[in-house]
Amino acid sequence: MTVLSLLSLTSPADFADWYRIGAEYVLTVSEGMDFETGSFESEYQEATAAMRAGDTDLPPDLARSVAADLLADAVFCDPYCEWMPLWYELALAPFNQLAETKLRSVAREYADGLDHVSVPRFSRPRDVYVDGRSALCYVDGFVDQFVFADALLHLEWYDHVARESGIAVPASLVERTRAETITYYTGHREELSDDVRRFQELLFTDDAWVRDIDAVYGLDSALFGLWERLLRDERERLAAV
Repeated sequence: MTVLSLLSLTSPADFADWYRIGAEYVLTVSEGMDFETGSFESEYQEATAAMRAGDTDLPPDLARSVAADLLADAVFCDPYCEWMPLWYELALAPFNQLAETKLRSVAREYADGLDHVSVPRFSRPRDVYVDGRSALCYVDGFVDQFVFADALLHLEWYDHVARESGIAVPASLVERTRAETITYYTGHREELSDDVRRFQELLFTDDAWVRDIDAVYGLDSALFGLWERLLRDERERLAAV
Protein backbone atom coordinates (compact mmCIF):
# COMPACT_ATOMS: atom_id res chain seq x y z
CA MET A 1 0.00 0.00 0.00
CA THR A 2 1.01 3.65 -0.36
CA VAL A 3 0.04 6.99 1.13
CA LEU A 4 -2.65 7.21 -1.55
CA SER A 5 -4.54 4.40 0.19
CA LEU A 6 -5.46 6.92 2.88
CA LEU A 7 -7.83 8.41 0.35
CA SER A 8 -10.12 5.41 0.81
CA LEU A 9 -10.93 6.55 4.37
CA THR A 10 -14.41 8.04 4.58
CA SER A 11 -16.25 7.27 7.82
CA PRO A 12 -15.84 8.27 11.47
CA ALA A 13 -14.77 4.68 12.20
CA ASP A 14 -12.03 4.98 9.58
CA PHE A 15 -10.64 8.04 11.36
CA ALA A 16 -10.90 6.72 14.94
CA ASP A 17 -7.24 5.74 15.11
CA TRP A 18 -6.28 8.90 13.26
CA TYR A 19 -7.86 10.95 16.05
CA ARG A 20 -6.44 8.66 18.75
CA ILE A 21 -2.88 9.06 17.49
CA GLY A 22 -3.24 12.84 17.38
CA ALA A 23 -4.71 12.88 20.88
CA GLU A 24 -1.87 10.73 22.20
CA TYR A 25 0.57 13.24 20.73
CA VAL A 26 -1.22 16.08 22.51
CA LEU A 27 -1.09 14.15 25.78
CA THR A 28 2.61 13.29 25.37
CA VAL A 29 3.58 16.92 24.83
CA SER A 30 1.29 18.23 27.57
CA GLU A 31 2.44 15.78 30.22
CA GLY A 32 6.06 16.28 29.22
CA MET A 33 5.65 20.01 29.87
CA ASP A 34 3.69 19.41 33.10
CA PHE A 35 0.60 21.15 31.74
CA GLU A 36 -2.68 20.39 33.50
CA THR A 37 -4.50 17.83 31.34
CA GLY A 38 -7.49 17.15 33.58
CA SER A 39 -9.56 14.24 32.26
CA PHE A 40 -8.30 14.50 28.69
CA GLU A 41 -6.81 10.99 28.65
CA SER A 42 -10.08 9.28 29.53
CA GLU A 43 -12.03 11.66 27.30
CA TYR A 44 -10.02 10.99 24.16
CA GLN A 45 -10.27 7.26 24.82
CA GLU A 46 -14.04 7.59 25.12
CA ALA A 47 -14.18 9.63 21.92
CA THR A 48 -12.05 7.07 20.08
CA ALA A 49 -14.33 4.23 21.15
CA ALA A 50 -17.36 6.20 19.98
CA MET A 51 -15.76 6.89 16.61
CA ARG A 52 -14.95 3.21 16.14
CA ALA A 53 -18.64 2.49 16.73
CA GLY A 54 -19.63 5.16 14.21
CA ASP A 55 -21.18 7.32 16.92
CA THR A 56 -21.11 11.05 16.15
CA ASP A 57 -23.37 12.14 19.02
CA LEU A 58 -20.69 12.99 21.57
CA PRO A 59 -20.68 15.34 24.57
CA PRO A 60 -19.61 18.82 23.41
CA ASP A 61 -16.12 18.69 24.95
CA LEU A 62 -15.33 15.42 23.21
CA ALA A 63 -16.89 16.46 19.92
CA ARG A 64 -14.90 19.69 19.94
CA SER A 65 -11.64 17.81 20.50
CA VAL A 66 -12.35 15.43 17.61
CA ALA A 67 -13.43 18.21 15.27
CA ALA A 68 -10.45 20.40 16.19
CA ASP A 69 -7.97 17.57 15.60
CA LEU A 70 -9.39 16.57 12.22
CA LEU A 71 -9.83 20.16 11.02
CA ALA A 72 -6.26 21.02 12.03
CA ASP A 73 -4.98 18.04 10.08
CA ALA A 74 -7.21 18.97 7.14
CA VAL A 75 -5.60 22.37 6.67
CA PHE A 76 -2.06 21.49 7.80
CA CYS A 77 -0.47 20.10 4.64
CA ASP A 78 -1.09 22.92 2.19
CA PRO A 79 0.70 25.66 4.20
CA TYR A 80 3.40 23.17 5.20
CA CYS A 81 4.16 22.43 1.57
CA GLU A 82 4.54 26.14 0.80
CA TRP A 83 7.68 26.05 2.96
CA MET A 84 9.09 23.27 0.79
CA PRO A 85 10.64 23.24 -2.71
CA LEU A 86 8.14 23.82 -5.50
CA TRP A 87 8.48 20.30 -6.90
CA TYR A 88 7.50 18.84 -3.52
CA GLU A 89 4.56 21.20 -3.14
CA LEU A 90 3.23 20.40 -6.60
CA ALA A 91 3.70 16.65 -6.16
CA LEU A 92 1.64 16.56 -2.96
CA ALA A 93 -0.99 19.14 -3.94
CA PRO A 94 -3.60 16.67 -5.32
CA PHE A 95 -3.28 14.41 -2.27
CA ASN A 96 -3.50 17.39 0.10
CA GLN A 97 -6.72 18.61 -1.50
CA LEU A 98 -8.40 15.21 -1.33
CA ALA A 99 -7.22 14.60 2.24
CA GLU A 100 -8.56 17.99 3.31
CA THR A 101 -11.95 17.21 1.81
CA LYS A 102 -12.20 13.88 3.61
CA LEU A 103 -11.01 15.19 6.97
CA ARG A 104 -13.34 18.18 6.81
CA SER A 105 -16.25 15.91 5.95
CA VAL A 106 -15.80 13.75 9.04
CA ALA A 107 -14.99 16.75 11.23
CA ARG A 108 -18.29 18.37 10.26
CA GLU A 109 -20.15 15.37 11.67
CA TYR A 110 -18.67 16.16 15.09
CA ALA A 111 -18.91 19.94 14.75
CA ASP A 112 -22.64 19.73 14.06
CA GLY A 113 -24.44 20.96 17.16
CA LEU A 114 -21.45 22.71 18.73
CA ASP A 115 -21.82 26.40 19.48
CA HIS A 116 -18.53 26.94 17.65
CA VAL A 117 -15.39 25.24 16.45
CA SER A 118 -12.53 26.99 14.70
CA VAL A 119 -10.34 26.03 11.78
CA PRO A 120 -6.75 27.08 12.56
CA ARG A 121 -4.72 29.22 10.20
CA PHE A 122 -1.18 27.94 9.86
CA SER A 123 1.73 30.19 8.96
CA ARG A 124 2.94 30.38 5.38
CA PRO A 125 6.19 31.91 4.12
CA ARG A 126 4.37 35.14 3.27
CA ASP A 127 3.32 35.44 6.92
CA VAL A 128 6.75 35.26 8.60
CA TYR A 129 9.45 37.88 8.10
CA VAL A 130 12.94 38.16 9.56
CA ASP A 131 14.80 41.43 9.02
CA GLY A 132 12.24 42.44 6.42
CA ARG A 133 12.56 39.27 4.34
CA SER A 134 10.56 36.06 4.26
CA ALA A 135 11.95 33.65 6.83
CA LEU A 136 12.27 31.09 4.05
CA CYS A 137 15.05 33.17 2.49
CA TYR A 138 17.32 32.13 5.36
CA VAL A 139 16.64 28.38 5.15
CA ASP A 140 18.34 26.38 2.40
CA GLY A 141 17.90 22.76 1.39
CA PHE A 142 15.08 20.25 1.67
CA VAL A 143 15.94 18.93 5.13
CA ASP A 144 16.34 22.34 6.76
CA GLN A 145 13.13 23.60 5.16
CA PHE A 146 11.25 20.50 6.30
CA VAL A 147 12.50 20.79 9.87
CA PHE A 148 11.86 24.52 10.11
CA ALA A 149 8.34 24.17 8.72
CA ASP A 150 7.57 21.45 11.22
CA ALA A 151 9.08 23.36 14.14
CA LEU A 152 6.77 26.27 13.42
CA LEU A 153 3.61 24.51 12.31
CA HIS A 154 3.54 21.70 14.86
CA LEU A 155 3.67 24.39 17.56
CA GLU A 156 0.62 26.04 16.01
CA TRP A 157 -1.14 22.68 15.56
CA TYR A 158 -0.51 21.58 19.13
CA ASP A 159 -1.55 24.92 20.63
CA HIS A 160 -4.84 24.89 18.73
CA VAL A 161 -5.81 21.25 19.31
CA ALA A 162 -4.71 21.21 22.95
CA ARG A 163 -6.71 24.34 23.78
CA GLU A 164 -9.79 23.07 21.94
CA SER A 165 -9.40 19.85 23.94
CA GLY A 166 -9.52 21.73 27.24
CA ILE A 167 -5.80 21.79 28.04
CA ALA A 168 -4.43 25.06 29.39
CA VAL A 169 -1.35 25.90 27.33
CA PRO A 170 0.57 28.95 28.63
CA ALA A 171 0.19 31.65 25.98
CA SER A 172 3.45 33.32 27.00
CA LEU A 173 5.39 30.10 26.40
CA VAL A 174 3.78 29.62 23.00
CA GLU A 175 4.60 33.19 21.97
CA ARG A 176 8.19 32.88 23.15
CA THR A 177 8.60 29.48 21.52
CA ARG A 178 7.35 30.86 18.22
CA ALA A 179 9.72 33.84 18.36
CA GLU A 180 12.75 31.77 19.36
CA THR A 181 11.93 29.04 16.84
CA ILE A 182 11.84 31.50 13.95
CA THR A 183 15.09 33.21 14.87
CA TYR A 184 16.86 29.94 15.75
CA TYR A 185 16.02 28.02 12.59
CA THR A 186 16.79 31.02 10.38
CA GLY A 187 20.25 31.40 11.88
CA HIS A 188 19.54 34.54 13.90
CA ARG A 189 19.83 32.88 17.31
CA GLU A 190 22.52 30.50 18.53
CA GLU A 191 20.45 28.40 20.93
CA LEU A 192 16.98 27.97 22.36
CA SER A 193 16.05 28.71 25.96
CA ASP A 194 15.95 25.56 28.07
CA ASP A 195 12.16 25.40 28.36
CA VAL A 196 11.67 26.23 24.68
CA ARG A 197 14.17 23.56 23.67
CA ARG A 198 12.34 21.03 25.86
CA PHE A 199 9.01 22.10 24.36
CA GLN A 200 10.33 21.68 20.82
CA GLU A 201 11.92 18.35 21.69
CA LEU A 202 8.50 17.12 22.79
CA LEU A 203 6.77 18.64 19.78
CA PHE A 204 9.18 16.72 17.55
CA THR A 205 7.73 13.50 18.93
CA ASP A 206 5.43 13.86 15.94
CA ASP A 207 7.80 11.30 14.45
CA ALA A 208 5.71 8.84 16.49
CA TRP A 209 2.53 10.25 14.90
CA VAL A 210 3.95 9.57 11.45
CA ARG A 211 5.17 6.09 12.43
CA ASP A 212 1.86 5.13 14.06
CA ILE A 213 -0.28 6.36 11.16
CA ASP A 214 1.94 4.39 8.80
CA ALA A 215 1.65 1.24 10.94
CA VAL A 216 -2.05 1.40 11.85
CA TYR A 217 -3.18 2.03 8.30
CA GLY A 218 -0.73 -0.48 6.82
CA LEU A 219 0.87 2.02 4.46
CA ASP A 220 4.50 0.87 4.43
CA SER A 221 5.11 4.26 2.84
CA ALA A 222 8.59 5.40 1.85
CA LEU A 223 7.38 9.00 2.14
CA PHE A 224 6.18 8.46 5.71
CA GLY A 225 9.46 6.72 6.44
CA LEU A 226 11.37 9.79 5.26
CA TRP A 227 9.21 12.13 7.35
CA GLU A 228 9.67 9.96 10.43
CA ARG A 229 13.45 9.87 10.04
CA LEU A 230 13.79 13.64 9.62
CA LEU A 231 11.57 14.37 12.62
CA ARG A 232 13.31 11.77 14.79
CA ASP A 233 16.74 13.11 13.87
CA GLU A 234 15.76 16.63 14.92
CA ARG A 235 14.17 15.42 18.16
CA GLU A 236 17.31 13.49 19.04
CA ARG A 237 19.50 16.45 18.12
CA LEU A 238 17.53 18.74 20.43
CA ALA A 239 17.69 16.16 23.22
CA ALA A 240 21.47 16.02 22.91
CA VAL A 241 22.00 19.78 23.13
